[in-house]
Amino acid sequence: MSKKALGILIAIVTFAAAVSAAITTVFIVNEKKKKDEEELERYLDCSIQ
Repeated sequence: MSKKALGILIAIVTFAAAVSAAITTVFIVNEKKKKDEEELERYLDCSIQ
């Protein structure tokens, strides 16, 4: 395998890892946001009663 092909392969793997990390981060942030909203809603419901 030539150095150019190896470099391209490393670039592709690095890009895939970066995209995967970005997608994972988006899902984690959305889940945390959803959980925080549910906790706030529960708190407000309890404080009204």
